[in-house]
Amino acid sequence: MSEHRKTLSLIIPTLNAGGLLGKLLDAVEAQTARPDEVLVVDSSSDDDTVNIAESHGARVITVARAEFDHGGTRTLAAREARGDLLVFMTQDALLADSHSIEKLVHPFSQREKTAAVFGNQIPHPGASPLSAYLRAFNYPGESYRRSRGDAARYGIKTAFLSNSFAAYRRGALEEVGWFKEDLILGEDTYTGARLLLAGYEIEYVAEAVAYHSHEYGVAQEFRRYFDIGVFHSSEDWIIKEFGRAESEGGRYIRSGLSYLSSHGLRRMIPGFIARGAAKYLGYRLGRSFKRLPSSFATMCSMHRGWWLKR
Repeated sequence: MSEHRKTLSLIIPTLNAGGLLGKLLDAVEAQTARPDEVLVVDSSSDDDTVNIAESHGARVITVARAEFDHGGTRTLAAREARGDLLVFMTQDALLADSHSIEKLVHPFSQREKTAAVFGNQIPHPGASPLSAYLRAFNYPGESYRRSRGDAARYGIKTAFLSNSFAAYRRGALEEVGWFKEDLILGEDTYTGARLLLAGYEIEYVAEAVAYHSHEYGVAQEFRRYFDIGVFHSSEDWIIKEFGRAESEGGRYIRSGLSYLSSHGLRRMIPGFIARGAAKYLGYRLGRSFKRLPSSFATMCSMHRGWWLKR
């Protein structure tokens, strides 16, 4: 391994993040592994997001709000960044302790084949039990490493990672073409799959922790999973290479019912089942989006701006 110290860039896409960004950047400044630069790529916020970013020494790149693209905007920032390692966070995530970034990027110094690393996301204080369970399901207490050969065992979960708290080796990211533009969502999973097919590995570090959770209602769950279905239909090579998403969904339902029963939360089972049904219906509709009227598809989607570009 080279003893060259790898430089580190932190990239944060923002939109009206004034109520969140200051806390995030304060936590960044307290890290044992502080980034060499912080890039905030802002979608023309109309609050004090830019002022807060600049007051913390961040470099701000501004894009038109209508031009924001999950993959393309992150690629724009990644190309502008100077770091050997690129850490991505979302504005609603918060580093849980002063060692979060140090632990996140540590695997890059251990294995050259590691191209992407993502950290543990735990629920914000006060999160609902269902939100807390979803975090625990997707982000277990044990770290792991995945390669393409793991697809037979882990299916589509093999390529899973989240740009809410993830890092990439710049050279590997560039090799696979950065993040794909014009995806409704899933630019992280898309890139993770490309990295695995290129012979790289993805690591999950349970000890690198950030707070990040959502309190979605049933309708929001439907819309989000409709968009996931659109993503999987548009990029069906991911399903062909790694496996169908429905099997993972079934595991989530079975595990969730067991979790609620064993934690004295049986009263929440009907709501959990309703959410599961909404997710499944939304996903199946999303998979068939090409046969739906565009107006109906737009109504079903969480990312309605994406459809305006069609």
